[in-house]
Amino acid sequence: MPLPFLTADRAFETADDVALPFDDRDHWRRPYRLGPWRVGVAALALLFASFVLFAAVIIALTGSVSEAGVILGIAAAFILAAMRLLRVGVWVSARGLRHVRYFGTRTAPWDQVVAVRTVQQPVRWLGLPRTVQGQALVLVRKDRAAQDAPLLMTTHNADFLARPGSFDRAADTVEAWAAESRHP
Repeated sequence: MPLPFLTADRAFETADDVALPFDDRDHWRRPYRLGPWRVGVAALALLFASFVLFAAVIIALTGSVSEAGVILGIAAAFILAAMRLLRVGVWVSARGLRHVRYFGTRTAPWDQVVAVRTVQQPVRWLGLPRTVQGQALVLVRKDRAAQDAPLLMTTHNADFLARPGSFDRAADTVEAWAAESRHP
């Protein structure tokens, strides 16, 4: 079963008869690996959910089933939150560029994309209100002004904090997708 949050840059043996992940351009894919901060937070949320599930089983065996159902719902909420956190990021396909945020998703078809470029500017550190100087990948669309360009990813988000080389590779990959897809 393929896991959609895995990336296309994992190692493949040359003797494999499996098609490389980037051969099928119609599937949505993340052009970079998940960062350790994002994976760590998701792992902690899943660990907490396992303890809560264990508590729900104990409550169900010793007491009220309705209380166990509430605790089970809390565990399910933590599991869903962790899975959504793993989906957050930039996804590309032949149809366009998709920016998945925690509470929303926006898709820009390639014909609406004017440019995808890297800019130097103050960015949020791990999504918190504190800003630091860094780089950001911005999406310029036909239907929006250039100063309203949304940030797709930054050097200080959960995927690229303390990994500037990874940010550069990911930004170059997304920019290449945009350049190739806008001019077929």
